[in-house]
Amino acid sequence: MDIETIALRIDTEKLERAAFVLKAVAHPVRIAIIDLLDQCGRLNVSELQNKLEIEQALLSHHLTNMRDRGILTAEREGKCIYYSLTDTTITNIIHCINSCTRF
Repeated sequence: MDIETIALRIDTEKLERAAFVLKAVAHPVRIAIIDLLDQCGRLNVSELQNKLEIEQALLSHHLTNMRDRGILTAEREGKCIYYSLTDTTITNIIHCINSCTRF
């Protein structure tokens, strides 16, 4: 194939957004949070903490980071805060990881 005829298949704006999101989820705990929310739809902090078996402070750090970057939404119901994914297409990352034989 001639290099002159090759073009980017993704526009620059979409590449920037993808890099931003990938940086935001580039941690095993964050990927696990995405996977759990994909399966359950929404979970509160206690439910996530029990499933992940991590300290509440560490979980809160990851949830805040993902919420601030627009990956998660947070809804308060009484004393509980429920988290859910803003865009479920991000779960394609999980499916991709699961289908890779090298990981």
